[in-house]
Amino acid sequence: MKTMTDKKQGDENFEIAKEEKKEKRNYIFQKNTKTKTGFVLIIVFLAILILAVAATQIFL
Repeated sequence: MKTMTDKKQGDENFEIAKEEKKEKRNYIFQKNTKTKTGFVLIIVFLAILILAVAATQIFL
């Protein structure tokens, strides 16, 4: 007796970061210079926003 498998849905095993030279499809970020630079810029921007909110709270 043969069982039917549904192939419509792909693999759901994904990784957060993919190595630069690896051939993979299921990942969110790639470990390269652009990703690292973007991550640092976002963290710096968020830190500036937090400091600005704190400064406005202090001076009001």
